Amino acid sequence: MSYETLSGRRIVVGVCGSIAAYKACEVISRLRQAQAEVRVVPTRNATKFVGLATLRALSGQNVAVEMFDDIPEMEIEHISLADFGEVIVVVAATANTIGKVAAGICDDLLTTTISAAAGKVIFAPAMNWRMWENPITQRNVETLRGYDYQFVGPDCGHLACGETGVGRLCGTDDILDAIDQALGPDDSKLRGKRAIITAGPTREWLDPVRFISNPSTGKMGFALAQEALARGMQVTVISGPTCERAPWGADLVEAETTEDMLNAVQEAHAEADVLIGAAAPADYRPEARAEQKLKKTSEGGRTLSLVGTPDILASAMQAKGHRIHVGFAAESENLQQNALGKLEAKGLDLIVANDITAPDAGFGADTNEVTIYGRDGRSTPVGKRSKRQVAQAVFDEIERLA
Repeated sequence: MSYETLSGRRIVVGVCGSIAAYKACEVISRLRQAQAEVRVVPTRNATKFVGLATLRALSGQNVAVEMFDDIPEMEIEHISLADFGEVIVVVAATANTIGKVAAGICDDLLTTTISAAAGKVIFAPAMNWRMWENPITQRNVETLRGYDYQFVGPDCGHLACGETGVGRLCGTDDILDAIDQALGPDDSKLRGKRAIITAGPTREWLDPVRFISNPSTGKMGFALAQEALARGMQVTVISGPTCERAPWGADLVEAETTEDMLNAVQEAHAEADVLIGAAAPADYRPEARAEQKLKKTSEGGRTLSLVGTPDILASAMQAKGHRIHVGFAAESENLQQNALGKLEAKGLDLIVANDITAPDAGFGADTNEVTIYGRDGRSTPVGKRSKRQVAQAVFDEIERLA
């Protein structure tokens, strides 16, 4: 997952006194790797788990703990930090800190900074499952959500106390996803709308161990999901088999065959405002699937009988209505001609065409080079960029039509 959108953004990382505080170090490191500007505000108890020298080294900045620490570049620490942070993320947020913020108590640098925050605040909780499920904690969480504070996690899993339950700090990627989404544009015309995005390949089985497929990894589809979430959309990703991780906040529906993907799209389509077909479904399947593994013959050859699979976007055209439909055309020749033919045949509003023979622009690459064609005759070339940047260009065109 790409986090290049965090470059140059200003993030305050609060760290609380939890055994999971050490995981804040990875969050800080990943933010710095993404070229974000980071300031760290640990509570006094957090320093029992993570040393100030570590936090200074990872953030590249001085670290204040107390309200009246002498930090030369800060005039009034909590106001300076609150003004700095476009987002404040509290990693390993404890029940204590959540409760104090919910009650308006400002008795340390972190809670005072949060109280004065001009930007968005995200809590990533970590605690024993009993503490998380305590009705007082849940009341505090709901109070904060009512004031537009955001929560990512906690997850269910093994806890430091040796028990298992909901209270485990969520993964670093989920926290970065939440930050990425919090930094998205507030004025998007797509905010609150629903998107269905298909991603990855499909598999059509020949026998229990062999299938017809393609090298699609789903990277483009998941980049589109990231961008849709950043613009405030509700997102369902319908993905074929892939090693890619769905971004936090997206509903993931797994599909194996092209027919599985078609059925999932048809089920979700009625509630959608935008449908993007970024998957690479197999165009053919074996006429019959063998129940047992097909053995190699002495001649070494075998003839297969193939039949076509359903066309997902063409099928969705019948119930298109007000929805914006976007397709992808991965071509090896006659790029414009083939893309425009698909645009017309499938009743699409936009089609994103890319030459899969171009270097660093085909299946599995982190970059892409495309041209976006519109039904209104508009043509938008997008030079070689990261797939997240391509996703931004696609959604710019969708915003134009919304």
